[in-house]
Amino acid sequence: MPDFGYTISSDRQIDYDRSDQRIAKYLVEHEPSFRYCFACGTCTATCSAGLFTDFSLRNLIGNIKRGEVKKIKMEAGKCMLCGKCQLACPRGVNTRNVVLGIQRAIETYNL
Repeated sequence: MPDFGYTISSDRQIDYDRSDQRIAKYLVEHEPSFRYCFACGTCTATCSAGLFTDFSLRNLIGNIKRGEVKKIKMEAGKCMLCGKCQLACPRGVNTRNVVLGIQRAIETYNL
């Protein structure tokens, strides 16, 4: 293929009708405060694991809402469950239970 000086990026649109929403539905059922998250980033700003790794709870929650299971599986184990994010959350989301719920959903659905 000839090089014209540019590349075509892959499509970044998310088809919510075909995305895997099992983890999101599991979380809403088992941790109702998950629905209150609007991804402000306060959790990521206070994250202890984020200081030592590339972990971001904000990105993890975004991936859950988009149904990107592969990314969720890679990120879910990085959380140290210290609870700082839960204390800082302006919406009162129980982030510890969210992370634990993600891990349980992965086991439940054999993802």
